[in-house]
Amino acid sequence: MISLVSLRSAGERHDRDTWTISLEYAGGGVPVGKVEWIVTTQALYLKYRPQTFDEVVGQEPITRTLRNALRQGKLRHAYLFTGPRGTGKTTTARLLAKAVNCLAPEEERPCNACSLCQAVNEGRLLDLIEIDAASNRGIDEIRDIREKVGFRPNEGRYKVYVLDEAHMLTEPAFNALLKTLEEPPPHVIFCLVTTDPHKIPATITSRCQRFDFRRVSVEAIIGRLSYIAEQEGVTVEPAALELIARQSTGAMRDAISLLDQMTSYGDEITLDQVQMVLGAVSGEAAGKLANCLAQGDMAGGLDLINRTVGDGADPRQFAREVVEYLRGLLLVQQGAGTRLLHATAEQAAEMESLAQRMPTARLLRAIRLFNEAATDLRRGLQTIPQLALELALAQSVLEKGQRAAAAPAPVPPAPSRPQPAPPPSAARPAPPPEPRPTAEPPVGQVSNLSNISEGGPLTLAGVQARWSDFVESLNTRNKQTAAVFRSGCRPVEVVDDQVIVTVPSAILRDKVDHPRRKAEAQEVLTQVLGAACRLKLVLAAEYVPRQDPAPAPAAPPQGKAAAPDDEQVPDEISRWAAEHGAQVRIIH
Repeated sequence: MISLVSLRSAGERHDRDTWTISLEYAGGGVPVGKVEWIVTTQALYLKYRPQTFDEVVGQEPITRTLRNALRQGKLRHAYLFTGPRGTGKTTTARLLAKAVNCLAPEEERPCNACSLCQAVNEGRLLDLIEIDAASNRGIDEIRDIREKVGFRPNEGRYKVYVLDEAHMLTEPAFNALLKTLEEPPPHVIFCLVTTDPHKIPATITSRCQRFDFRRVSVEAIIGRLSYIAEQEGVTVEPAALELIARQSTGAMRDAISLLDQMTSYGDEITLDQVQMVLGAVSGEAAGKLANCLAQGDMAGGLDLINRTVGDGADPRQFAREVVEYLRGLLLVQQGAGTRLLHATAEQAAEMESLAQRMPTARLLRAIRLFNEAATDLRRGLQTIPQLALELALAQSVLEKGQRAAAAPAPVPPAPSRPQPAPPPSAARPAPPPEPRPTAEPPVGQVSNLSNISEGGPLTLAGVQARWSDFVESLNTRNKQTAAVFRSGCRPVEVVDDQVIVTVPSAILRDKVDHPRRKAEAQEVLTQVLGAACRLKLVLAAEYVPRQDPAPAPAAPPQGKAAAPDDEQVPDEISRWAAEHGAQVRIIH
């Protein structure tokens, strides 16, 4: 008989987990046959699955309660294990099944040495029935359980039913299970496992003893990963372990699976390797972006986002890192200190300095916007990956007044100087004759001073008054393009049928200055204004207002001489009229 060690020494190693083992059979000294096996190790999360309650990490209140119930003989007929994925719910249910059937004394259960414990570990105990409720969710499957539940256990003292993903059962299936849960046989224990307890009917929940599993802390995950790495003979940098632990978001199984994936790199795992696999960014990138937010440096922040994503970083991971970093700044800024942060002394000092320079209102706005961006990226709502990050940055940097510039601007009131009793276009009476009554202003003059009417000529005031309607209408057709127009874009000038709009940055301009998107925006703006128009996008920093020529003096009425110099229209009124497309007449 050849031992496993001698087989491995005689075989060929492909990597740390796979071997090809060859045996040659000889007859009379001549090889007559050859057999090859490929031996692979099991996944680490299965290999290091807890076999005792002490090995369950991060769920001490639950394991302590179950062990005390075992010692005191106060077992319940039904348990409900709820909580996030990968926190040990199904593992605890298996441990409970092993403990209640263990042949050792109560204090030592489970012993993992008796025949029943070994049968559970090897998955061959007939009295442990694991059912995937996601694929066996109908009433027929539950009826089958009801028919068999009355039979006595085959080997152990209890027959344990573990219903994984119990929330997937149909309503008729829950109704069929209700009677069994209400009056179960004394030799049966039900363990319902779910990640969505709110989907379990209240009639079922009230008949179970509920345990809520919590997310495992970063420190506990790092400790478990360090133990596994040591057992596997793998060296992992502390920073790499911390990143793996953070990436798992409190799910121990996810953390171990990621460590298992990283072992393919070899016996030494570095932070750079983990970042490469995850598509994550370093904490420095998130810190640099936060620094751009504090300084109001939109151009630098946009450049950083595009360089980071261009270098291969996952935008979803980047958004998550930024949100986590900004949350840390908020904690530091509000006096929580760095005790809640997993940061080095140098990183903590840098965050404290940045927190003092970051306006609180901007920080809160940035956390909300980047969190929304992370949600959109997870849902795959962005065709341009970094667009969500760019919009979050732009809206965070722009102050309230600047963001309001995209809203309709109020129509400027009539000039206060001069302020005669008649309308601004009325002429001053010439002394010494007595003043004559001024005539009513023409109807056309009143219409020109109001907002643009449908089908009328385009004016800047009319465009500004309907700008918010344009953005909302565009949002129903293209949310991404509308978001760009909402991020500080504003109409500043109207030349014939061309509406000139300033954009905060070149990147945002390029997002909209695409033939299809621009045509779509022009179509919506035409519908809102009621007049054909064209859009011209210019950078706000490069925009130079057009200098209008001085208005020509109004033609005198037929048969009358031109007005004297002292009857010329004041410059303020002329400029205002030219800007709004109005015509000024002097009435004698």
